[in-house]
This record gives sequence, structure tokens and C-alpha cells, in this order.
Amino acid sequence: MNKWPSLRIGWVMRRNRVFSNPRFQYWAARLPLIRRIARGRANAAFDLLAGFAYAQVLYACVEGGLFAVLKDGPVSAAGVAQRMALSEAAALTLLRSARALNLTQEPVPDHWMLAGQGAIFAANPGVQEMVRHHRLLYADLADPIALLRADRREPTALSQFWTYAGALHGASERGEQTTEYSRLMAASQHFVADEVCAAVSFKRVKRLLDVGGGHGAFLTAIDAIYPHLELGLFDLPEVVATGAPIVAAAVGEARITVHPGNFFNDSIPQGYDMVSLIRILHDHDDAPAQALLANIRASMPPGARLLIAEPMAQIPGAEPMGEAFFGLYLWAMGSGRPRSPAEIIAMLRAAGFSSARSVATAQPVNASVIIAQA
Repeated sequence: MNKWPSLRIGWVMRRNRVFSNPRFQYWAARLPLIRRIARGRANAAFDLLAGFAYAQVLYACVEGGLFAVLKDGPVSAAGVAQRMALSEAAALTLLRSARALNLTQEPVPDHWMLAGQGAIFAANPGVQEMVRHHRLLYADLADPIALLRADRREPTALSQFWTYAGALHGASERGEQTTEYSRLMAASQHFVADEVCAAVSFKRVKRLLDVGGGHGAFLTAIDAIYPHLELGLFDLPEVVATGAPIVAAAVGEARITVHPGNFFNDSIPQGYDMVSLIRILHDHDDAPAQALLANIRASMPPGARLLIAEPMAQIPGAEPMGEAFFGLYLWAMGSGRPRSPAEIIAMLRAAGFSSARSVATAQPVNASVIIAQA
């Protein structure tokens, strides 16, 4: 019998008993050799406690327009208060809170400017759009236990916003939500596109089909680097109705073929030597995700490749993003879950792909990549 699992469990239990002992905590905070480690653990624990407050400071900066106010700074606290319709005391509270998060700084008294992180947010409308979008997640997480106990088929703020889950749950204004969702994806898709373009070469690809491609943000980004590609866009009819003119204006009408359809119920268009799934697979539960992969495989000739790019679980250095953030986000959305590369590769093999491999990316918090061959 293999004793390794029981030994590992025993070690974790002993470690937890030591860490939870008040006397150990007292001396760990004072002994020179381990004081820095203890302080780091204490700070990490407080960040878990205060994380929601940090997120709300960022949301206030974005929604209240503080980044725009300070973009050409410096600005006094009174000036910030006037432009944001706040009292001066309230403006100072926000400015000081943002300073603690490296969003603002006060290089000289009462001269407020953007700090390093603030400058990044101010220069990136896509990131700001994502911050605004998270208000829906926070609303759904007001009572996380109630959310986890509820039937996932019950509508939530996120599921009613999100195009496909909203449709599944009977959202009444599907067209409006489709437009809003696609606008968010277009604003943030370049993060994924940057990772894909840096990690994958499309030089030998002739025809690329983006399945679930929305308004063509990913195709537009790829086209800027690889203008030789013949491009295809496959998505719901109401999505491509608004997305087709946008992508055609960006890449040229002659270079894009639009395919309206449902990737669960309709055949995937054929004749492409690469198919891409960008932030799609993790949006769906295991059975429909497996069916989607099988549907794509059925459309592909031998040797054609499938590219999957999305945030994934159990990526070294990005674990909180994969399972803590996206785990709850997708649960609140009512559909899907984050998967590890090993899980996705197993699904690809079950769908009939001959091989699959992970491709390292520089920023896995934005996306990890898997390429499979038919």
C-alpha cells in the first residue's frame, strides 16, 4: 500500500496545528529568523479580509472618474472634490485609500497625481470596462453561501447579463444583452490576443475560424500581425448581425466570411486549417463543453489544429485567478467552470483529437493556451 497520501495528510494536519497555535504566532512575529515570513503571512491574511474593500476603492476610482481627473494632474483635493461632486473630506478619503493601493500619489502636499497602477488603469479603457462589469459579480456575491446553495438555473445578475447563459435562463432582453456583452469582450479581448500572438505563430496558417468570436476582436488583433490569413467568424445570428460590419471595417470585407449559427446545434463551418476558441470553453459545463469539442473535431480535416485560449485552473503563479476568481465568477454566471490544462487535454482526446499540448504564456492571468491537432 502506498503510504505517501497518508503521510502527506498527516504532515498538513501537523502543520495546521502549529500555525494555529497562539504561542507559535506570538513568537513567530518576534523571532528575527522567521519574523519576515510571519509578517508576510499576516499581510496576506489581512488582504483576504480586506480584498473586497480594495476592489471597491478601484471601482470608485473608475466609476467616479478619478483616473480621468488625475490623468493630466496634479490636482488639489478641492479640485478633485469639485469635479467628482464630492465633499472635500470624501475626496480625501478616496485619494488616500487609492494611494495605499498605488493608484494615486501625493508627490508634494495637496498635489494629487496618478501612481504607477493608476496610470495603467487610466490608459486602458478595456480594464476599466472590466472593473465596471464586476459590480454584477459583487451583487451576486453579497451572500456567497446563498449563491452556492441556490439552483444554478436560477437567474443571477451575471447570468442575465451574459449572452448565452442569459438566453438559457430566459432573459427577456437578449439582443440588448448580446450587444453589451460583446462590447465588454471587445474591450478586453486584446489581453488574450496579446498572449496568443506572443506564444503562437500563425505564419503557416491559411484559414482561421473563430468560433464564438463575437464582434471579431480576436480576429482583428490577429489580422494586424498576420494579414495573409483568410478569416471566418462563427457565432449566434444576433451576434454576427452586429459584429460582421465591425470586423469587416477592420480587416476588409473581402477577407472575412461570416457564419451565423449555434455551435451546439449546428455544424461548424469546414475548410479551415485552424479553429480558435477564445474564452469560450470555460463558459460551459462539462457535458456541453465536451459536445462542443466533438462538434469542432467533426468539422476538421486531419492535421488541422484547434487553439484554445482562456484563463485556466492550477496554473503555477496564477492559482487565485483560476479557481478563486473564475471559480466563483462562473458559478455566479450559472454555467461553466475553470479547468486545468490536464482536464482540457483529456477532453480533447475524448473528442477525437490525435494530440494536444499546453503552450506557455507570459501572463497566464490573461490566458493560457492549448493547441490540439485533429
